[in-house]
Amino acid sequence: MEEQIFIWKPILACLTLSIVYVASLYIWSSPFTRNEPATIRKRFFSVFVMSLISPLFLWYFLEPKYLEKNTLFETLGLRFPGLIQAMLLPLLLTMVLFLGPLVLQGFSGIWQVYAGNKQRTRENKVEEEREAPEVTNEPKFWWNNVNDLMWVRNYIVAPLSEEFTFRACMLPLLLQVFRTNTAIFVAPLFFGAAHFNHLIERLKTGMLWRHALLISCFQFCYTSLFGGYSAFLFVRTGHFIAPFIAHAFCNHMGFPDLEEIYSLGEPRRSSMLLLCIVGLVAWAFLLIPATNPSLYLNNLWWR
Repeated sequence: MEEQIFIWKPILACLTLSIVYVASLYIWSSPFTRNEPATIRKRFFSVFVMSLISPLFLWYFLEPKYLEKNTLFETLGLRFPGLIQAMLLPLLLTMVLFLGPLVLQGFSGIWQVYAGNKQRTRENKVEEEREAPEVTNEPKFWWNNVNDLMWVRNYIVAPLSEEFTFRACMLPLLLQVFRTNTAIFVAPLFFGAAHFNHLIERLKTGMLWRHALLISCFQFCYTSLFGGYSAFLFVRTGHFIAPFIAHAFCNHMGFPDLEEIYSLGEPRRSSMLLLCIVGLVAWAFLLIPATNPSLYLNNLWWR
């Protein structure tokens, strides 16, 4: 009985932390949508406060013996040894997974946008928040993005706060009672479930309940899958920066647009589909060697 209570203690801590994180986004009474600057600024403050609260959960619910072995900062994945490798290798690995979509971006001219030869992609204020780039002579792509609150939210603040709370602060709690592979499987469920808050926002826009629920279930599936990958990166590298950069990159790429690929004429369509398959297979083969803990001087959690 004591062992069962001990196992459920970190699970309840993670569940509570998930609820508090989501609730912090909705404490503000506002008639505006999530994409309005006023709402975004308030939520920035919420996740900043959560970044202060989340480590307290880890400090309180983690067994003292773990903090005797590693400092709180090291447990959070905030350490210097292997930092450069953690910034580069997981990103390159994730780019291999997106080989097909990356090549497709090259054909569509988006790479020229990144280089500053065309204007940045204008983010549409709809659920996908994506649309085709407007081509002009404006070269200030990155500067315009940094000054765009939606861009900062999607690619900096959201990945930073979510990875810090759901990976850096939750995973160590689960790793003290579960085997590594089990913890990597369990942790993403909290992350995926946290995205069900978008169901409320979809219903507020007038979307039918059935349609909103279907989209939310699909979002739960792919965010949980990504959460597992992100948790794997955190445990294998022992670095917070690894899942953060991978998360930001995946947010940028979005879910692969299969409809766009199928709309291409032959032989480009077949080539893109082949590249998607090659990227997936190559990623699967590289996953273990590219995240070998020894590359990152990591002896924190992997066992």
